[in-house]
Amino acid sequence: MTLEEISRQLKKYKSAAIFCHMRPDGDTLGAAMGLKWLLESAGAQCRVVCESAVPEKFLFLEGLDGVLRAPEGGEEAYIAIDCSDTHRLGALCETFERAKKPKFNIDHHISNARFGDFVYVEDCAATCEIICGLSQYFETPLSPLAANYLLMGLSSDTGNFAHKNVTERTFLAAAKLVSHGADINRIQYNMFKRQSAARALLFGRTMSGIRYFLDGKFAVISVLREQLQACGATSDMTEGFIDFPLSVDGVEVAACLLETADERFKISLRSKGAADVNAVAAAYGGGGHILASGCMLGGSLEEVIDKLRFTVSQHLET
Repeated sequence: MTLEEISRQLKKYKSAAIFCHMRPDGDTLGAAMGLKWLLESAGAQCRVVCESAVPEKFLFLEGLDGVLRAPEGGEEAYIAIDCSDTHRLGALCETFERAKKPKFNIDHHISNARFGDFVYVEDCAATCEIICGLSQYFETPLSPLAANYLLMGLSSDTGNFAHKNVTERTFLAAAKLVSHGADINRIQYNMFKRQSAARALLFGRTMSGIRYFLDGKFAVISVLREQLQACGATSDMTEGFIDFPLSVDGVEVAACLLETADERFKISLRSKGAADVNAVAAAYGGGGHILASGCMLGGSLEEVIDKLRFTVSQHLET
């Protein structure tokens, strides 16, 4: 489907629930809130839902404290935003799958499973870039708040416009959002500079423990639950940690292992281009992009590192 066709289908419904993925990042939240604004400008009633609480770092934008933990059930349509598969919805996966109502799937991950009745998947920098493009098919111009939602997601998923996924179109989308009143200074400060003392402490302790494998080409950092507790930190504070080990000379692939339960780790993977980390993540049921992907892995810390070290070695160019 084209964006114009998706817009026509979306406008048919007077109410919708927009689903963010579990452990929400700036892109899923920004795209969901931006789409909510567009649909409401066209006369619909919308609710944004997520199984997880919105991390505090995103609450600098008004409205994000209103994200619900579940849909109310009376919505005419369900929309999954920035979700490569329904399992990314976490506890809301079954709610989404079992609902007898039209389902939309709008995403930018190449690993997307193409679920739903109306699907729009495009390999681009962020789902917020897609929603920015979608806005041209709505009569009401974006408000400054809607533009801020979308620029927040665009900025966060590109590492402040520093990742290789940034294209000319990405900058054009950002320019459009600024023209509609988005405050890039406010967004960049809150997303990339502002941090609590607890996060600063956790960052320092985590980076002091970087481990290197495969002749220094693979770097691994780990954040255990006991570390979070000792620093008075929360798991959402680890967003962006993965970028530091990837910046080390000689490192081609980096992994961040976040302990979520006993012998259970959330894996974030990044690559400079010498390895397809989407393929690495796919080996464990995950996915994402060639340069940025993720998955879940079970086992002790050392067992998980050994699995990743082997799989990365199979995909790393020599």
